[in-house]
Amino acid sequence: MPREQDPLELRRRLQRARVLLLFTPAACAERDPFTVLDAVLEQVDIVQVRPKAAGAATPCAARETYDWTVRVLELVHARKSLEVLVMVDDRVDVAAALRSAGCCGVHIGTDDMPVALAREYLGPTPLIGSSTHSFDDVAAAEDEDCDYIGFGPLHPTSTKGYTAGLGAEAAWIAHTASSKPVFPIGGIGLENAHELSRVGRAAVASAILSAPDPARAACELRAILCAEHAD
Repeated sequence: MPREQDPLELRRRLQRARVLLLFTPAACAERDPFTVLDAVLEQVDIVQVRPKAAGAATPCAARETYDWTVRVLELVHARKSLEVLVMVDDRVDVAAALRSAGCCGVHIGTDDMPVALAREYLGPTPLIGSSTHSFDDVAAAEDEDCDYIGFGPLHPTSTKGYTAGLGAEAAWIAHTASSKPVFPIGGIGLENAHELSRVGRAAVASAILSAPDPARAACELRAILCAEHAD
């Protein structure tokens, strides 16, 4: 059984995190999603369970998110040497239901439950991530009780359905302006990850899950992001 979560340790691990994997099973194509996930776990720091289809505007049903997250937690807990944070996308209710099973928190989009309500519902320990799409959003997130922010999209991305991006320079500005960890997101792959070397973090899905060799892609992506941020 997972031990009671330590809020300080969760946030220390979040600060060290470099690769946030949006675990989107559909991105694995014909391969078994859990086989793919198991192959890349050593190279990721956070797994955000996101079973909805690419470009979907509404959250997944609670039951579907719950079932996928249970399987992910089982896989992560079987790898006792790893310290991977498992979170859910959108579903505050699922994050609360699986807290005792090891779920560390929830990521909230701009159209989801407000951060203040999510914090009231979850309490002070779980991690909460918040999506931002502009510098105004980043400034607003400073006053919210969230623990990290996603910033993007950096580039056009089929996973989220965006046809334009904010660019890597904007991500660097957001990173320097925020007191919270910033995870750029959207259209990030091995071909452009070097643009984020100064930021040192990224949230990705297809770059790893859709790669011909997911383990190698995850390893190479992590090396790029860590190049200027060796602990």
